[in-house]
Amino acid sequence: MPRFRRSASAAVAGLLLCTGHVAAQTPPPVPVPAVDMDAFARCMTGIRSDAAKAGIPPAAFDALADVTPDMSVLPLLDSQPEFTTPLWDYLAGLVDDERVADGRARLAEHRALLDRVAAQYGVDAETVVAVWGVESDYGRISGKRPLRVSLATLACNGRRQPFFRSEFVALLKLMHDGDLRNRDTTGSWAGAFGHTQFMPSTYARIAVDFDGDGRRDLVDSIPDALASTANYLKRSRAGWKTGQPWGYEIKLPAGFDTAQAGRTSRRTVADWTARGITRVDGGALPAGNTQAAILVPTGAKGPAFIVFSNYDAIFSYNAAESYALAIATLADRLRGGSGLQTPWPTDDPGLSRAQRRELQTLLLARGHAIGEVDGMIGTATRRAIQTEQRRIGLTPDDGRAGVRILDALKAGR
Repeated sequence: MPRFRRSASAAVAGLLLCTGHVAAQTPPPVPVPAVDMDAFARCMTGIRSDAAKAGIPPAAFDALADVTPDMSVLPLLDSQPEFTTPLWDYLAGLVDDERVADGRARLAEHRALLDRVAAQYGVDAETVVAVWGVESDYGRISGKRPLRVSLATLACNGRRQPFFRSEFVALLKLMHDGDLRNRDTTGSWAGAFGHTQFMPSTYARIAVDFDGDGRRDLVDSIPDALASTANYLKRSRAGWKTGQPWGYEIKLPAGFDTAQAGRTSRRTVADWTARGITRVDGGALPAGNTQAAILVPTGAKGPAFIVFSNYDAIFSYNAAESYALAIATLADRLRGGSGLQTPWPTDDPGLSRAQRRELQTLLLARGHAIGEVDGMIGTATRRAIQTEQRRIGLTPDDGRAGVRILDALKAGR
């Protein structure tokens, strides 16, 4: 949201959420605004002139823009999980053993392709596959909302209308020019789509035809999607540095001043080393003149990281620290790493997708009507959790899916 991802510009930062990593906990529903069809028609008339300037003939625009707005997308502007979910919940669902195993299988399956991508763009296979895994669970979940409907709605309603207006025109241009042949292509509520969830304007600017069929297809072509992802990272403002790490988990010295931390608070590695920063695994840090920043996303008692320019390239894909850390740490796991060594500063860590399914199974066994067991913590599951928290006496009774409620139900409480 992306996830909106792909975000290509800073204007999009923070909007890019896509369904691929919505596996975090789904927020409760909020009221949906009413549709003003007269206002929507006037808005479409204005966009028609923008489309003409972009090379879309009026008749083509009228055919492609013939949609009815879906106002249910508006509340989602303010409910992106990478900004509202505790980091330990967010990463528990995105960097779990299941996604790691699937990612390693994809690495093996597409090794020749990924080697060609790395040779051309300089981005390692594990990072590209990590983006794929977080964005769409390796192509399994790419969004079910019709793109034309969502973007037309957001172009004429709510905040960020200028941004979504340009994205709507970019989408219609892709369809008119033949990159997208299916006018009913679906994606996230924000308009991101394909294997690695590009926004239309970024698709137009960054996507490449890597399979050589004469068309840039990020929906049905894995070669095009993975190569375009690498191209995005390479062409980001930070610029991907081939062979360089994104960063490392570190051990903070006693009394470390967390005011020195932050992605944009850069010092040389030599300076950080002099201040007592070391890797948790005892490994060496890059050359002393390398610029680096320290991240303490959950405070000095939680995992801490030293990050370099490749982290900034990942961050540019979706401007949220939690998102960038999900990509970075998943890539490390795909390389064979064992995961973070420092525990989260909570007595109620988040659940993997397998654990979420286990929790839902236990809730069903207690008679809660939560629907199918799918590992998605939606409204019905949250209400059931809250009921059980209150029955057991767990606080806070907020409906959050964590280890404490899972352990309590497993113990038969």
